[in-house]
Formats: sequence, structure tokens, C-alpha cells
Amino acid sequence: VNKARKSRMRTFLRKAEEALKAGDKAAASAAVREAEPELMKAAKAGVIHKNAASRKVSRLDDAVRKLA
Repeated sequence: VNKARKSRMRTFLRKAEEALKAGDKAAASAAVREAEPELMKAAKAGVIHKNAASRKVSRLDDAVRKLA
């Protein structure tokens, strides 16, 4: 079960990072909004630490804000 949760979380993270790399602010923002709940669910389930999830969400938000 944890393996599936971690895989799902990584998939959403990868999609968000790819959207950021492409430079499309609208797509990146949408991908980050989808990734945030997945990260927090993983943290709630104990798959990753709560602070690690918060840190990843924060860094994704910063990256979206920095896009022109």
C-alpha cells in the first residue's frame, strides 16, 4: 500500500516538475495544485515526513511564483 502511495506521489511530483521546466505558468500552477494534496496524503499516511511534504510543496509554490 505504501509503495503505491509513494509511486502516486512521485508521479504527481514529476508532472509538476515537468510543467515547471516547460515554463508554462498556467499548466505548472495546475500541476502543483494537483500535487499538493497527494504530498499531504502521503505525509498523513506516514510514507514521507510531514515536514518533507511541506518543504516540497513550498518549493513547488516558489518555483511557480518565479515563472514569468
